[in-house]
Amino acid sequence: MTAQRSGFYVWWIAAVAALGGLLFGYDWVVIGGAKPFYEAHFGIVLPQVQGWAMSCALVGCFAGAMLSGVLSERFGRKPALLAAALVFTVSSIGTGMAGSFASFVSWRICGGLAIGLASSLSPMYIAEISPAALRGRLVCLNELTIVIGILMAQITNWCIAGHGGADVMGWNATVGWRWMFGATAVPAAVFLVGMLFVPESPRWLALRGRDAEARLTLERLGGSENAAVVLGEIEESVRGAQKGGELKMLLGRRLRGVMLLGIGLAVLQQWCGINVIFNYAHDIFSAAGYDLSAILFNIVVTGVTMLVFTFVAIATVDRQGRRVLMLSGCAGLVVVYVTLGYFLRIHSRGVHMLALVVAALACYAMTLAPVTWVVLSEVFPSRVRGTAMAIATASLWAACFVLTYTFPLLEAVLGTAGTFWVYAAVCALGFVCVWRWLPETKGKTLEEIEGFWG
Repeated sequence: MTAQRSGFYVWWIAAVAALGGLLFGYDWVVIGGAKPFYEAHFGIVLPQVQGWAMSCALVGCFAGAMLSGVLSERFGRKPALLAAALVFTVSSIGTGMAGSFASFVSWRICGGLAIGLASSLSPMYIAEISPAALRGRLVCLNELTIVIGILMAQITNWCIAGHGGADVMGWNATVGWRWMFGATAVPAAVFLVGMLFVPESPRWLALRGRDAEARLTLERLGGSENAAVVLGEIEESVRGAQKGGELKMLLGRRLRGVMLLGIGLAVLQQWCGINVIFNYAHDIFSAAGYDLSAILFNIVVTGVTMLVFTFVAIATVDRQGRRVLMLSGCAGLVVVYVTLGYFLRIHSRGVHMLALVVAALACYAMTLAPVTWVVLSEVFPSRVRGTAMAIATASLWAACFVLTYTFPLLEAVLGTAGTFWVYAAVCALGFVCVWRWLPETKGKTLEEIEGFWG
């Protein structure tokens, strides 16, 4: 296979795997636009019930993330991704057809299971099939599809809500919110079919002693010379690895630090506070003085912002490096949150409030959002990558649950302004931790990165 054809092949495989990110983004954000409508349908008024409805999917996300380690290590990355695609398809239809609040919660948890699987498996699979020089951009492709999924959900919500005519709340509370959730089944089916035509991860094959299959895949990805080099590095890393189970290795002296680093970065990506803008966009823009129609339009604007600035991340992650972008993201969010909190505190209204939200999303989209997944997908040794990614991703979703569930409670106690100042403090702490402990990994092979922890 020529270099040009192998390059196209790598991008094509990465794009198919990244559809898991698209579904992750769509399913995660669609609830933000549907929130006022399903709440009206089910008669939800208590803050704790509102928080549970918004955060219940995170229970499934946590379980799916933990399950991803077992499935990906035992059966391979490809079968686990196929399982995620199937669960996405079924749960989206089930949520749209839910006849009771209990049924709605059950299907949301099921959809969260698929999100947890895809959020861990898609970036890990892409990292394992990517050449070192392209790995940052290819893993960022997963973040790009997450953002596309977010934008798709926002546009879908906006368009479906518009069919309500004069009776916006009545029609959407009865029918519209169901279509918002059910539409996920279409891209889920595309993902399911596409995964049937991609190869298994060559690194997983090599670690299971299936060298002939691994070599064939690596040759298709980068040529015979590259295949020989990568297989040699994998064999050397396996010989140098300590014996024992994956969890025992991760808790050992050699890898304890990198496991804690991965967990810390995963928690930081959530506790930086961006997800509350997606999940509680209605509340934030309402507090800024926008009506329902303007709120739905503003939500679409935030999605476009995320999409545009994710391209900035793709263009810079393999040139500027992971460390610089992570530091920039933490510092930028501190400035934006402090300013946003001030204007919320004095009840300021107007377009500058939208501008500040857009600035926060732009900063996040080109730094913490994609780069966290890049770092998580590459810092763990090959032999324990599936288990380590599962633990880090489960930590991410646990942190996201705490963030999403506590926002209404924090807002009731501290106000919206005080809550964003709390997130500013978290980002400041994150800056210090990244400065102290995150090494630069750009341009290194996965096996070279493993040597950092030797």
